[in-house]
Amino acid sequence: MNLRSYWSSDFPSSVVVFLVALPLCLGIALASGAPLFSGLMAGIVGGIVIGSLSGSSLSVSGPAAGLTSIVLVAINDLGTFEIFLLSVMVAGAIQVVLGLLRAGSIGHFFPAAVIKGMLAGIGLILILKQIPHAVALMPIMKGMKVFFQQDGRNTFSEILESLNHITPGAVIISIVSVLLLIVWSSNKLLRYKFFRVVPAPLGVVLIGVGLNLIFKLVSPQLAITAQHLVSLPSYSESGMSAFFTFPDFSAWQNPKIYTTAITLAIVASLETLLSIEASDKMDSAHRSTPLNRELCAQGVGNAVSGLLGGLPVTSVIVRSSANVNAGARSKASTISHGVILMLSVVLVPHVLELIPLSCLAGILLITGYKLAKPSAFVGMFKKGYTQFLPFVATVLAVLFTNLLFGVFLGIVVALIFILITNFKKAIIVVSEGEWYLIRFTKDVTFLNKAALRQELAGIPEDAQLVIDATPAGFVDNDIIETINDFTETARLKNISVTVKGLKHPGHVKGVSSIENNVSITTN
Repeated sequence: MNLRSYWSSDFPSSVVVFLVALPLCLGIALASGAPLFSGLMAGIVGGIVIGSLSGSSLSVSGPAAGLTSIVLVAINDLGTFEIFLLSVMVAGAIQVVLGLLRAGSIGHFFPAAVIKGMLAGIGLILILKQIPHAVALMPIMKGMKVFFQQDGRNTFSEILESLNHITPGAVIISIVSVLLLIVWSSNKLLRYKFFRVVPAPLGVVLIGVGLNLIFKLVSPQLAITAQHLVSLPSYSESGMSAFFTFPDFSAWQNPKIYTTAITLAIVASLETLLSIEASDKMDSAHRSTPLNRELCAQGVGNAVSGLLGGLPVTSVIVRSSANVNAGARSKASTISHGVILMLSVVLVPHVLELIPLSCLAGILLITGYKLAKPSAFVGMFKKGYTQFLPFVATVLAVLFTNLLFGVFLGIVVALIFILITNFKKAIIVVSEGEWYLIRFTKDVTFLNKAALRQELAGIPEDAQLVIDATPAGFVDNDIIETINDFTETARLKNISVTVKGLKHPGHVKGVSSIENNVSITTN
């Protein structure tokens, strides 16, 4: 390591990334319904373990907002957080296998509309889940784990119930947090170096802590009690074991563990690959990250995080972009931010325990808004229904069911539109007088058989028909049989048929090839 370069660029940037990561690690754990320390553990593992193994110079890994809905549902379904940790470990093993199988290109097979719909759906979930924490000092509600509950209630009804328990102190801190995050990012304030150097989430946390201290001195009835502040294990009371929650290996026969693990592995891998692609584009040195190695590194990181009691991790674009913008040059910045995060937990946990949960809720409300901006919906609408409908289908399915089904449904809807478009554009028909031309503009398969039959049925008696397959790279045998069937009936209508460009014209009955042009005379 070049120490001079490290102290001039990578160490300062690692401090900035730490300041961004700290509130996000806590907030994502809160949104996931997991112990707050699990978010910090994931951040530490993402920085130190994945940072060391990854081939990326600038990306930063840690707990991701994109996995919150999966974690929420999984913990509820599996029964305990310890059993969920076993799923995280298995997910890590699956990612390592994917890396070894060279599946790094998996991210290219998901339509952009589905990816954007997935992110927007996650954003809406974040907003809905955090409203109760933002307005009321009440325990995490059981109904917030899933949208539809067994007792007939749902997320919306739980939000309405939380409005009956509004706590002024929590509301004030949440509103101030949201407004500060909006103002902090304005161009007017970003002209000043202070607002560019100090990350907005850190500034919001400090002000939230300050407001609560003022409440205690001036108006105790507004003060946030310890029950609704960040709570971390105490090293002085319990020793190092207080920092770790270990998986429940006795539950290995539970099939839900493996279903959850597959879901986590797929979504975490996808989010990582998308973030890596974005990070590489921001790299001024134009370095390229080996994707298969990245999947292996993420897999090892998730296995370690699950073993030590942390949330699942991915490469995350918010921290990665902060790393780039702060001037990082190598992955020494990523590793150092994990070390600083670990030292803060060990040395100053009582300082972190001054942070109100309503403050973190404010940060997550803005995070959710950024993922589900109205402009994202408008932009997809302007691209046409072939993009907008898969997008909306994914958003609604993610919101009302789960993320995996949402992505699956979005892909199905996208495929339907691909097939419809293929039906419309693969075969064109042009006519002039008694002359008719049917041209295959692209590969034609059995999927186009119905459309071809319909067009052939419309050819009138005594017509001169040319079927031009020259532009098609491939013509399915079903299409050739359809042409064969038509030539039999064409004789009865006195239709002259000429077929051009078939790669294997001999497959058409009674056809001989002259310079790859096929002429069938049926009259």
